[in-house]
Parts: sequence; structure tokens; C-alpha cells
Amino acid sequence: MAKRQLHKLSARKAETIIEPGRHSDGGGLYLAIETGAHARRQWIFLYRVRGTSKRREMGLGPAKGKGKDGISLADARLKAADARKRLAEGKDLAAQRRAEISAATKFGEFADDFLASIKAGFKGKNTLADWTRDLKVRCKPIRGMDLANITVNDVLGILSPIWMTINRTARETRSRIERVLDAAEARGLRFGKNPAMWKSLKPLLPKSKRSKRHHKAAPYKDIPGIVQALQAKHEAADTTVNLAAEYIILTAVRTGEALLMRVREVDFAERLWTIPAERMKTEDHPEGKDFEVPLCDRAIEILKAVIPKEAERDAYVFAGQWSKDHTKPLGMNAVLHALKAVYPAMTTHGCRSSLRDWAGDETGFEREIAEMALAHKVGDETEQAYRRGNALKKRRQLMDAWGRYVASGSNAIRLPRREPDSSLQWLHSV
Repeated sequence: MAKRQLHKLSARKAETIIEPGRHSDGGGLYLAIETGAHARRQWIFLYRVRGTSKRREMGLGPAKGKGKDGISLADARLKAADARKRLAEGKDLAAQRRAEISAATKFGEFADDFLASIKAGFKGKNTLADWTRDLKVRCKPIRGMDLANITVNDVLGILSPIWMTINRTARETRSRIERVLDAAEARGLRFGKNPAMWKSLKPLLPKSKRSKRHHKAAPYKDIPGIVQALQAKHEAADTTVNLAAEYIILTAVRTGEALLMRVREVDFAERLWTIPAERMKTEDHPEGKDFEVPLCDRAIEILKAVIPKEAERDAYVFAGQWSKDHTKPLGMNAVLHALKAVYPAMTTHGCRSSLRDWAGDETGFEREIAEMALAHKVGDETEQAYRRGNALKKRRQLMDAWGRYVASGSNAIRLPRREPDSSLQWLHSV
């Protein structure tokens, strides 16, 4: 077999060539030049693993160019020669390279970069502070460790001291460590099972006694009267907040899910509101799934009254008091204050309990349907895996019945309709 030609490029050509593509120096060494005004120049080594036909690529670093720093042709040839030598010895270049990269990257350094890359997507004002606290303070024991060397025991060392005392914080910390290590694996900086996975840690941590805080709820028999009082207040003051409170009672959703509701989430033709997965409470609702809320007649009427005629798709449905263009939502405490003004011993979250008690005491709807209407997980993991549907038809029957019950003791005022602009074809009327 003819020996492959080496050293095809000259040092001058390697630094001055500008044509995009891969320029071979022989022996698997290539100068790769990208297109564009700020095109990268880098050295790469192409090779095949012994016994396979699959071609692999290994980066050797940025190439020196005219007026630019980087690795010279001579140094690139030395790196390629070393790679060929290791291949001849039967070494796994990819595995060695991963180990080299991982050993050079510390958890703290990568965690800080990762946090900087995702913080733009945070919604809560305290989220960034919570992430920073967990990754800088609670993860201090592993910040100086190589990403590849972090084990289950290292994660346990962080979680165990706080698991029984501040369990919620411990769970959030674990989840954030898991996300950082998942991102590191995606970037080729660590490999193997994630040591912060709950599946790996669950057998090693004691079962926590998480106390559940029960929200104050009104007996369901008082709900029609509460709604009547809200309607009377709206009629007197014409404020959106009382309609928002009534809407939350009718749909039995969490306050944040309703107040951050955008116009694009409503389908009047299907009488349906779809809450995006990222706004759902994943502890109860299956992670990564949107949640569809069937809308009763009164809920539809409220939406048509509060959505502006020329609404933008991203406009908030329930706008803040000074947000005429619906670019800012109602404050989180506004609805709570409106409810307490008519029924002091009540919270917005308690409205969900009122629906659940009514469904159990006064109707023949299955328990599972009532739980699914509240976006709760139903059954064990096996049952959840097999139950793919969302029982929308049955839930619609339940929510329509709830709407009729809520209206039974109220003198519902007829709300003015803000018919959508005809140009907004996506917003159907019924």
C-alpha cells in the first residue's frame, strides 16, 4: 500500500489561504475554513477507529492566520502525529479527548456559564437569586471538582444535611445540579449516569415528612353567593380584578396560571384554553405537557368582556390596572384581595378545594375526573404511563356542571362583549 503523502501545505499557504472548505496537509490533518466575514479557521484531525468504517473528527484548535493568533502548521503537525501514534497503539482518541476536556472544566466554572445562558428565560423575580444561591453556596463543596469526577456521594454530601430540615430547598438544589450536569453531558464535558438523578438518589435519602399547607377554602355551598358579591362589585366599580376572581373560581386553576394567561392561549371555537407546560406546577401535573381547560358559558362571556377588540396574540387577558395595552398582567395579590373583600376566610387556591368537595359530595363524576380537572396526576407511575388521554370530554361535562352550579345562586350581570377585530382570524367567536 502506498504511503500517504504528508506535509502538503506550506506554512505561508496555511496562514494566507482564505477559500472555505477543508484543505488537507496529509495524514488526516486538515485546515478547516468556514464561510462568512468572521469565519473560523481551525485544525481538525480525521481518522477511522480500527475495525470500523466510521469516520470521526477531532478538533485540534484554532489555526494561525494572517494577523490572527492560533496554532501554527508545525504545531498542528505535531498534534496530528501524536494522534496517529495513539491510534496505532489502539487508544480511543474520543475517550481520551473527553477526559482531557472534562478534567480541564470545573463544576463551578461550568455552572456559572450555564446559569448565564438560561437566566433570560426566568419568569419569577427571585428565580435568578435562588439559582445563584444553590449553585454558589450550597454547591460549594463541588465547585472546584472536575465535572467528570462528581459522584452520587458528592451530591449526597450537599443534600443530606438539609434534606430533613429544608426539604423543598434540597429538592430544588438537586434538580438544579441535575440540569447543570445534563448540560455538561450535552456539551461533551462528562459522560455516564447523572449522579444527581432522583432515581439514583431516592434509595439513599430518608423519606421526608413534608408538611402540606392547606389553603383556606370556602364551603362549596357559599361559592354562588361569593360569585354574586364579586359580580356586584364589578358592576359598581367596573374592575377587571373581580372578573378575574370569578374566572379562577369557574376554571379552578391556580392564580398564576390565570393571571399570566395570554390571548393566544384561548380558542373560542373549541371553547378551550390551553395552558403552556412551562406555566404548570410540574410536581402535580405531568412534566412537559400543556394543559387544556374546557370553558363554560360564563367563562367564555368573561373572556369576551376583558379581551380588547384589537388584541395582540401576546397580550395578557387580565391586564394590570394601568396597562391599557394589556402588556402587563394583574398583580398576583390583586385577586386574593378581591376575594377577601367579599369572603375573608378564603384564598384563591382554596377555590380548587371547593370544586373538589362539590364534585365528590354532589355529583356522580368519577374521582379521577375531578382530580384531572385540577391538573393532578392520577394513579401510580404505571397507570400514568398507560393513560395517555386527558379525559377532556368528561372534564368538559364536569366544568359545565360546575359553571351552572356557581351561577345558580347569582344574578349574573350581562357583560359587554368586545368583539375581536375581523383581521384576527385566529380568534374565533362562538
